[in-house]
Amino acid sequence: MKLLFDFLLIALFFISYKLYGMTVAVIVAMVGYSVQVAIHWFRFRVLDKLQLLTLALILVLGGATLFFHNDTFFKWKPTVVYWLFAIVFLVNQLLKKEPLTKRLLGQSIQLPDAIWITLSWSWMVFFILLGIINLVVAYHYDTDIWVNFKLFGFLGITIAFIVLQAIYMSKYAIDTDKKSGSGEEDATLSKKDT
Repeated sequence: MKLLFDFLLIALFFISYKLYGMTVAVIVAMVGYSVQVAIHWFRFRVLDKLQLLTLALILVLGGATLFFHNDTFFKWKPTVVYWLFAIVFLVNQLLKKEPLTKRLLGQSIQLPDAIWITLSWSWMVFFILLGIINLVVAYHYDTDIWVNFKLFGFLGITIAFIVLQAIYMSKYAIDTDKKSGSGEEDATLSKKDT
């Protein structure tokens, strides 16, 4: 559900920019994300650190964009957010905690621990690369191209990466039905032997 809201905010930013320009789009992003965080707070009575950090970034960089009339501040927001995600994955890996990918997806798919670790490292690298790509587009192309890329480019790259991750995970997925079935057969065989 959160992904849907995030995409909706990006779409609202895109539409606002196309209709009214960067100033209105930045205000829409600031208000929209503030509302999203408020709704999350009222529903669950908890906010994670990344939500608060992202809100602070949007408000600070958006405020700087509006105050200085300089789009560059807001163009840095995706890079900072992506790199924060990368840092979270890195710190988690270095502290040898349960891989974040396992924490997020472990309920729906069973994988060997080594694969979860590989997936976490790949997400970290992915977020670092997204941050670099954002800066390349922001500094080498005009704002129109950056806004288009923010919606369509990042969405396309992310979908492609998720599909590749799914293919990779499917190779190593542990079939829990077979695993539990073989255990039952072993138990049945051992009963017959006695």
